[in-house]
Amino acid sequence: MCRHFGWIGQERTLHELFFDAGYGLPRQARVPRWQRVGLVNKDGFGAGWFPAGRAIETERYRTTIPIWDDGVFPALAREVTSSCVLGAVRAASPGMPIEESANAPFTNGRCLLSLNGHLSVNKVRPLLGSGREPESSCDAALLAALLWQRLDTGQDLQKALVSLLRDVVELDSGACLNMLATDGAQVVATAWGETLCYRKETDGVLVASEPHNEEDGWICVGDKTVVIADTWDIQLRFIPQDSPFSAEVSPAVAPPSTPASVTTDARSPDERDRSR
Repeated sequence: MCRHFGWIGQERTLHELFFDAGYGLPRQARVPRWQRVGLVNKDGFGAGWFPAGRAIETERYRTTIPIWDDGVFPALAREVTSSCVLGAVRAASPGMPIEESANAPFTNGRCLLSLNGHLSVNKVRPLLGSGREPESSCDAALLAALLWQRLDTGQDLQKALVSLLRDVVELDSGACLNMLATDGAQVVATAWGETLCYRKETDGVLVASEPHNEEDGWICVGDKTVVIADTWDIQLRFIPQDSPFSAEVSPAVAPPSTPASVTTDARSPDERDRSR
């Protein structure tokens, strides 16, 4: 599994988002507190962002070096500012390649995508149209190629992401699909088998696999939910499995969310509940 986050709001440096947080991705890579599978995210990391003044053109940094060993990114992170950032650390699923092209964020130049989860490449590959090839043989790269395929038909990001999730689950019922995507104007994230939370701050919204600090205001997202956030607003919508997803669905139908309980215990919330 992996850990990821999406920020949308006022401009911040990458250093603020990655390194200044009390329990940001560098610490989550070593000792994730909520991760349900895997104990360390050592197979590389990545950052993607929309540069100031170029809101529809992404830039990216990816490597297979663990985030705590990378000597280049901290200096770069101090220099780069953006109002929309996606970050991810990776623990490769068994059998998946360890290569830069297998690390999130994936991009088509206009959107960024990360997967915290897994899916069967063999079962899902038939969804990919003729002439299209993922940039890596890993499951997340296939998912990215499938998302770009849908966006190229004119689908908006919300509907494309949710319809993709439903089609993948139809072919692979055991898939874990916590996806996080952004087009620079919104962050769209799915909770499907892994943990997800968000925090609304004075200058934006942070959506993440787990809380980045010990402060109040983190909200846990229920499973089978999509989170849609822009600079000032957050909406939660239930993901139906047997009826069309609509961007007009009332947020009131989403599963209830609860304040996050931040703890130094590295077990997932479900595991901690079962031990009580």
